[in-house]
Amino acid sequence: MATIAPSRRVRRTPFSDGVEAAGVKGYTVYNHMLLPTVFRSVEEDYHHLKSAVQVWDVACERQVELRGPDAGRLMQMLTPRDLGGMLPGMCYYVPTVDETGGMLNDPVALKLADDRYWVSIADSDMLLWVKGIAYAFHLDVIVDEPDVSPLAIQGPQADELAARVFGDGVKDLRFFRYGYFEFQGHMMLVARSGYSKQGGFEIYVEGTEKGMPLWNALMEAGRDLDVHAGCPNLIERIEGGMLSYGNDMTRDNTPHECGLGRFCSTQTAIGCVGRDALLRVAKEGPVKQIRALSIEGDIPPCDRLWKVTAKDKVIGQVTSAAKSPDFGTNVAIGMVRMTHWEDGTQVQVETQDGPRMATVHEEFWI
Repeated sequence: MATIAPSRRVRRTPFSDGVEAAGVKGYTVYNHMLLPTVFRSVEEDYHHLKSAVQVWDVACERQVELRGPDAGRLMQMLTPRDLGGMLPGMCYYVPTVDETGGMLNDPVALKLADDRYWVSIADSDMLLWVKGIAYAFHLDVIVDEPDVSPLAIQGPQADELAARVFGDGVKDLRFFRYGYFEFQGHMMLVARSGYSKQGGFEIYVEGTEKGMPLWNALMEAGRDLDVHAGCPNLIERIEGGMLSYGNDMTRDNTPHECGLGRFCSTQTAIGCVGRDALLRVAKEGPVKQIRALSIEGDIPPCDRLWKVTAKDKVIGQVTSAAKSPDFGTNVAIGMVRMTHWEDGTQVQVETQDGPRMATVHEEFWI
């Protein structure tokens, strides 16, 4: 593939110097920023993530800040998840939808105070949608993008590495909770979260200038833990069924089709702009939904949609696929019609290198 020409439209991050020194071999563009995709190789990075600890530059998870008396009202307008029980110190996974119930993003929201939230977004221009909603409804709220760049620690040794830099108290954080911990005279927000199934933390670094000091401190503290620079790993995320917005789901899909119905309390999420549409979906149920698939044979890179067929009829599509060393098969994420949801259903996947036999699974691998 041809290289992407650098420009100010594709922004570097506070950690880019460290990423480059670590030997990054590939990037993608995510929220108009650089996101590393591979360091040694996808498979080597995969094995290391599962066995040691990695530091990830995920500054591309930009924050949309809601601040002001109507911040809570606006936050509820964005999502069909009921936020009534959310308290400061909590992180919520919040599918966000438009007026048709279509997915606009699948961010993590952090409640900093009753009148202040950060929405840590996936790859779509949520800032513009949120500003539009606030303006259209004349809400008393400021919506902007603060100078906040997440840095993740992921892997089995994540607790030990985080404790060496932030103190043992960080180990007491519960999943999807955050606290403030001191680093070089600054209090930093640290959450137990991350885009892997291996466990770890995300540090919301306020101020670009604090980026490299923290990166360097983590690398130094983790030398004997075999710390490496890393990034979200294609194989590991598919094994865990971790969806990628814009890839596995788009605005054409409802949360229910994406298997996210458990995050939709539509009856009580009063004010959500897509509530009426989702009430109908919740009542009738989706006719297609995300499923795990195992694919036989050698497969090419899944850089386009692969049709899923049965008896020469299209019954779905594969959106992500990779060879899994640990499970000895090609693992995949696909959207499949309800007629072929049953575990063990045999289907065919049409890749650019020809058809491959595949099996539909009810559960993902990890």
